[in-house]
Amino acid sequence: MDNSKRTFLKVAGISLLGIGSKPLQKALAVNEEPKILPSPDALTGKRWAMIIDMKKCKEDCQDCLKACHQVHNVPDLGNPKDEVKWIWKEPYEKAFPGDETVYMQEYIDQTLKGSQFITLCNHCDNPPCVRVCPTKATWKREDGIVMMDYHRCIGCRFCMAGCPYGSRSLNWRDPRPFIKEINKEFPTRERGVVEKCNFCSERLAKGLIPACVEACKEKALVFGDLEDANSELRGLLRAHHTIRRKPQLGTMPQIYYIA
Repeated sequence: MDNSKRTFLKVAGISLLGIGSKPLQKALAVNEEPKILPSPDALTGKRWAMIIDMKKCKEDCQDCLKACHQVHNVPDLGNPKDEVKWIWKEPYEKAFPGDETVYMQEYIDQTLKGSQFITLCNHCDNPPCVRVCPTKATWKREDGIVMMDYHRCIGCRFCMAGCPYGSRSLNWRDPRPFIKEINKEFPTRERGVVEKCNFCSERLAKGLIPACVEACKEKALVFGDLEDANSELRGLLRAHHTIRRKPQLGTMPQIYYIA
């Protein structure tokens, strides 16, 4: 049904009910976007990003992983094949394939090879997952966070195929029976829905930093606004050489590593 027919039927229905002109104007405002006032406590930034200092990160520590998965109701299926993950660890050579150079090889072999690197969604400036999603279930916010709408996701997995970092997981089974303690402040997902890290957008809206950053006792994770020249994030970028995962692909990942 085209817009003209839909509008006509709406007008006819309202007329039969005898509704006045002001409600009529509201009913016909189909293109008007809902206006949601942000919380005055919300953390705001022009371009959110994260630095992970692997020199501070303890290899046997799981604090950031546990905090993230508990807050976001990530199920523990006990099966690597069906695993759902928002933040996890990968050995250096798997997280940074093809990063070896002749001059860096000795340092890589002696220091980085085999080291477990924290990985998560890179919240790319040029995210391929957004381009390939047919239902717009995944989109990029103005502040750079790549989001997921679980209600729009049809489980086609185009975004999983498009993401070169393996940062998205499909719920092959109903995840709810595999959540030990459900956090009622964050939605659970259904079978057939893709999910991933959202930079704790729901916590930012309350004025809180991401759960993984808050849980890290070693202060190895730093979250901040790249556009703020006075932020701790920018200070670390000025003081240290950092690397990113697969930057040659042109995705412009916004997770930076001090290695």
